[in-house]
Amino acid sequence: TRPDVIADLHDQYFAAGADISETNTFSATTIAQEDYHLDAQAVWDINLEGAKLARASADRWTEKEPHKPRFVAGSIGPLNKMLSMSSDVNDPGARLVTFDQVYEAYRHQVKALNEGGVDLYLIETITDTLNCKACIKAIKDLEDEGLPALPIWISGTITDRSGRTLSGQTAEGFWNSVRHAKPFAIGFNCALGGELMRPFIAELSRVADTLVAAYPNAGLPNAMGQYDEQPHETAHFIEEWARSGLVNIVGGCCGTTPDHIKHVAEEVADVTPRAIPERPVAMRLSGLEPFELVA
Repeated sequence: TRPDVIADLHDQYFAAGADISETNTFSATTIAQEDYHLDAQAVWDINLEGAKLARASADRWTEKEPHKPRFVAGSIGPLNKMLSMSSDVNDPGARLVTFDQVYEAYRHQVKALNEGGVDLYLIETITDTLNCKACIKAIKDLEDEGLPALPIWISGTITDRSGRTLSGQTAEGFWNSVRHAKPFAIGFNCALGGELMRPFIAELSRVADTLVAAYPNAGLPNAMGQYDEQPHETAHFIEEWARSGLVNIVGGCCGTTPDHIKHVAEEVADVTPRAIPERPVAMRLSGLEPFELVA
């Protein structure tokens, strides 16, 4: 309803030094929008127009600064319904949604984002790996049907100091569960600030044979739900990750402003990105924990 506001936000982040901006489509699935009584066409339009706005901003900045091309990530956020966890404490088998319903919701979103011109898909803030797998399958099936293939960036969320996602997986277990998608980047975002996220990024950096991405919150929210971590503080944590060789892509999630991104971009500008490790061939599986069988 206010495309001018969204376009201006993209411009602000690109002006601050961002290479990639996300579409404003985090909750733009038919399942998530059911609560607001929006039909499938309205959800399609949200995704399509969100992608077009980001695309136009990225193209403007690329034309203005051709030495620094800008890219658009199609934001595909989590759902308000989970496949791995019960919706009823008294019924472990209860679910509010089926795998097929989640799959169809993501197909719908992916097609609209693709038509809108995104450069890649960002499956982000993943709390339930099974939901993520439904999205991966939707993307791969659409590609098999002729939709132009785009890179996939997968970003999970470690919910607390336990080092696990909400559905219970460790960082390595999460990677083993989604590596079949051959994402161009894997990482974590949200929930934690830079200080607390570091050990989980380090674990992922050790095991992932692809790019590692991290975009933490600006610390933890205060009692009023606001974020107090200042731009230089966020940049301090992320700079240390970069100089330690843990990451390839960095940014910010909740509470991070264009000024946060400006500080981060300046601090990591001269840092060599992480070297992708070569791992021995092995069978790698996971439930909540990782399992590796080396021949």
